Amino acid sequence: MVNEGKSAVASVFGRKFLGYSLWVARGGEVKRKVADKPLKTFKQRIRELTRRSGGRGMSEVVGRLRSYMLGWKGYFQLAQTPKVWRTLDEWLRHRLRAIQLKHWKRGTTMYRELLNLGASPSVAKQVAVNSRRWWRNSDRLLKTVLTIAYFDRLGVPRLS
Repeated sequence: MVNEGKSAVASVFGRKFLGYSLWVARGGEVKRKVADKPLKTFKQRIRELTRRSGGRGMSEVVGRLRSYMLGWKGYFQLAQTPKVWRTLDEWLRHRLRAIQLKHWKRGTTMYRELLNLGASPSVAKQVAVNSRRWWRNSDRLLKTVLTIAYFDRLGVPRLS
């Protein structure tokens, strides 16, 4: 039996096949990208794995995240969209920074832990003063302390 929702005689653009779709780059070159639905599913799954209220340590969060990301990256490695990978990487690290801030809970703990990680006292103080604004705080100054190398040491795989 043919599934009419999946089968059609139509242009390859706008259709998806095994999670991929096609797009035309500069110069008329046709390239592969991850279709919209798998990207949304990926982000939703990452949100589930990185909930800030899970009561898990960062190493446990990274462990669960690592297995999912490596499988997803392996399946979609043929996609030709480096900008999408970079954007997803930045979004993921932003989420992980917010988790770390929430784990530290209080401004005094944030200040102490940031100093231990090598932050300058002024940066640590600015982050600690806004201790309850995890998402906002996890993007600006915190990027200078919880860098890409920091997450590499934790074992977070990169998509790009």
